[in-house]
Amino acid sequence: MTDSNIYGTSSHTADELVRLVGSCLGLVFTKRDSYYRGIYHRADRPDGEIEIQPNPIPGDDGEDDLYVTEHPTIQVLPLTTTPAPNPALRAQLVAIEGLAHLKHESW
Repeated sequence: MTDSNIYGTSSHTADELVRLVGSCLGLVFTKRDSYYRGIYHRADRPDGEIEIQPNPIPGDDGEDDLYVTEHPTIQVLPLTTTPAPNPALRAQLVAIEGLAHLKHESW
């Protein structure tokens, strides 16, 4: 099973959130560049991964598209992937001021 969660904020930039989440969880993020997703940050954990990326992503027409279209006002998205639900991780992330849980999926 895989558990995926999307969080969001308009209160912090991606770089600010990298520092906040990294400090809160004791993680070091690596900056990555993707043609599809733009610049994002990734940290691996023993039980999964966390990525922080902007909601606006490069579009094919030169205009930005939204990674999470149902939340157009959200600017930055922390994404978590774990092998099973992790309520402790969710609690730590939503405890960060300005960060809200937006979506959960399991498969």
